[in-house]
Amino acid sequence: MVGVSYGAALALALGYLLGSIPFGLVLTRLAGAGDLRAIGSGNIGATNVLRTGRKDLAAATLVLDALKATAAVLLGAWAFGPAAALPAAAGAIIGHLYPVWLRFRGGKGVATFLGGLIGVAWPAAIAFAVTWLAVAAATRYSSAAALSATVVSPIVAWAVGPPDAGLVFALLAALVWFKHSANIGRLVAGTESKIGKA
Repeated sequence: MVGVSYGAALALALGYLLGSIPFGLVLTRLAGAGDLRAIGSGNIGATNVLRTGRKDLAAATLVLDALKATAAVLLGAWAFGPAAALPAAAGAIIGHLYPVWLRFRGGKGVATFLGGLIGVAWPAAIAFAVTWLAVAAATRYSSAAALSATVVSPIVAWAVGPPDAGLVFALLAALVWFKHSANIGRLVAGTESKIGKA
């Protein structure tokens, strides 16, 4: 039992370190697009990278922010056993939301949440993607799509994933919702920007 707990703690730490890599910030700086935190919303995720006018960097940020969580799951399970996959995913998502390198001011966690699902319970990741696409098509609100997807996918993870996956991803979804507090306020007020608009 001690060994399992020790492995889970190490996987959580590994996940946090991988998740805390701010790819959006790194890519925009390397491309000479300036400090991402001084652009648009100041967020380090793909949506704000898109505001630089660099669709390629935004796409790369989206993919890398997702894959860092998937990589954490695979590495955690390989190094510490299958039971370490879920702590590794949780660590990656928390690391993206609250990276120590940026004074705990990270992104909103949507892509990294998806990447964690890919590694832990891929059917839930499919449910996430389908829900996101459906809500985005119906409302044109990226935030509404993301929030809806983080509600549906933990239910699917609970049904088909490993033990406790649904509960852990539900708790992580609550953190994602918290990071979207301002978006939720704008959705309620009808002032949230739609997809394709600034």
